[in-house]
Amino acid sequence: MIYTVTLNPAIDYVIKVPDFQLDQLNKTTEEHKFPGGKGINVSRILKNLNVESTNLGFVGGFTGSFIRNKLSEERLLTNFIDVPGDTRINIKLKSEVETEINGQGPVIEKIHLDALKAQLLDADSQDLIVFSGSVPKGVSEDIYVELAKAASEKDVPFVVDISSDKLLKILPFKPVLIKPNHHELAEIFNVTFNSFEDMIPYGKKLVEMGAENVLLSMGKEGAALFNKTGIYRAPGLVGRLRNSVGAGDSMVAGFVSQYVEEKNVLRAFTYGVAAGSATAFSDDLATGKDILTLVEKVKINQIKIGE
Repeated sequence: MIYTVTLNPAIDYVIKVPDFQLDQLNKTTEEHKFPGGKGINVSRILKNLNVESTNLGFVGGFTGSFIRNKLSEERLLTNFIDVPGDTRINIKLKSEVETEINGQGPVIEKIHLDALKAQLLDADSQDLIVFSGSVPKGVSEDIYVELAKAASEKDVPFVVDISSDKLLKILPFKPVLIKPNHHELAEIFNVTFNSFEDMIPYGKKLVEMGAENVLLSMGKEGAALFNKTGIYRAPGLVGRLRNSVGAGDSMVAGFVSQYVEEKNVLRAFTYGVAAGSATAFSDDLATGKDILTLVEKVKINQIKIGE
């Protein structure tokens, strides 16, 4: 079983407001509400690719009930822990530019965190856990380090998609996959990149530090994969950008969907690029059909250093 852990889920409230103006009355032309959070996005894409997963994490209040109900409608498995307070609402305002306003969410108490840890103890080496997203109030910033260590001690494969510098502390526990984007890679090492070639030493360093696979997303420039067998690059696919929310999560899901089947990392990379691009070209998370259409268009080149 694949378990996706979303510590701080949300309702993504997506609104379109043409010509948005500050200090004025603005009216929406479209409104959509989706169950959100990085792990939830991963599970939804996995479902679209006919791969089963179970959603873990914390939900509360009427907003938490909305998330449970929507995922149930989509026939996704959930085993959320109920907490006091309301699950947060994140506003995605789409106008000439895209603006995001993220809510805070409830405070997670030790009793709830212990319940989640108990759930994860049931996982074994045949499972895979996806840790991703922000850390809620009341929880240590080192929580993903702690959870990764526990998974490693039980030989449970795990994936990590977080943007904090805590990622470096997780690498010694050998995650199957990490997925920084090029901005996050620069922030992790406190450097500036002017080209893909500038990124190569740092992608390699993440592998040397313990990551089995490093999936580096670079927006319209495509993506790169670093592992012990080599460095691979997939140019960006052509399409109209309609949605940046969930593209990175879709990339993780696409990779995981194939990795759990046959451990073929290049096939997994191909599906990751296709899934991330398909969501970027969609209003919501990509459908399975959209992803499979793009799989055929992904081209992967191995990078030969020094040539």
